[in-house]
Amino acid sequence: MTLVGPSVLGAVMSAFAQAAAPGSAPALTKPSTFTLWQLPAQTRTQIMSYVIRSPGGKLIVLDGGVTGDARYLKKFVIDQGAKVEAWFITHPHSDHVQAFSAVLADPGPIEIKTIYASLPTEAWVRKYGNDREQATLRTFLESVRAANRTATELRLGQELWIDGVRVEVLGVKNPEIHPNAINNSSLVLRMSDATKSVLFLGDLGVEGGNKLLASRYRSRLRAEYVQMAHHGQNGVSEAFYRAVNPTYCLWPTPRWLWDNDKGQGKGTGPWKTLEVRAWMAKLNVQRHYVMADGLHRID
Repeated sequence: MTLVGPSVLGAVMSAFAQAAAPGSAPALTKPSTFTLWQLPAQTRTQIMSYVIRSPGGKLIVLDGGVTGDARYLKKFVIDQGAKVEAWFITHPHSDHVQAFSAVLADPGPIEIKTIYASLPTEAWVRKYGNDREQATLRTFLESVRAANRTATELRLGQELWIDGVRVEVLGVKNPEIHPNAINNSSLVLRMSDATKSVLFLGDLGVEGGNKLLASRYRSRLRAEYVQMAHHGQNGVSEAFYRAVNPTYCLWPTPRWLWDNDKGQGKGTGPWKTLEVRAWMAKLNVQRHYVMADGLHRID
C-alpha cells in the first residue's frame, strides 16, 4: 500500500472541490442544440426514418420505414430512452408507415405521447389513390385503432414547441390536388432552434410544392438542412429548392436510387436523382447525407 501524505491528500481534495464547485464545467454538459439522426434502411427499399433528440433528451420521430426496418427502429428508439414526445407521420405510404405500425403493435418499453399527422380520408383515397395505397391506409388506420390510439390532426400554420425545438407546420394534406395524390398530401415541417433549421418535405410532389411556393409560408422555407422530397427524385421543383437554399441535403435514398441504377450501372434507371443532384450542385450545397452510406448523426 502507498501512503499519501497530508499535503498531497489536501491538494487532491482541493482539486475535487473545485471541480464540483458551483459554476464550474460539469463532466456532462447539456447540448445547446437538438441532435438529428437519419436512420439507414434495413432492406433495399427506399424509406424515410428520422429521430430527433432535444437538448433536454425528449425524442421526436418522423415516419420509420417498412416492416423490415421495425426491429432496427425500435432498438434505436429504446437506446435513446424509449420515451417519444411526438411521432410525426408525413403520409400513409408503406415505406413511411409500416415500421411505425409494427412498433405500435409491439412497443415493448417505448412510450409515445402524441402521434401527429394530416391524413386523407379513406373515401378520398378510394377515389384518387390506387389499390395498394387504399390497402396501406386501411392497414395503418387499423394498427392505430388496435393500439387504442388516435392521430392528432395538424393544422396549416400550427406551431409546436418541444423542449426548445420549434416545429412549424408549413404543409398539410391537399385534397384538391389529385395527380400524385398521396405524395402531394405530405406533411411539410420546419424544425429549428437558435443553432440550426431542418425542412422535412416527406414525398411532396411538384404540385404540392408549387402550392406552398405560392402561399404565405414561402418565407419560412429557408433552412440549413433539407430532406430531399420523394427520396430525392420526382419530388418538388428546382425552383422550390432554390427557395429553400440549403447548405446541406438529407437524402433518404438507397444506393441504387442515388445512382439511378436499375441494375446496369449508374444512370441506367428511369429515376431523376442525377438531375436533382445537379440542381443541388448549382446551389453549392456543402454536404450530402445519403442514407445509403449508413447512419448519419447531426449535432
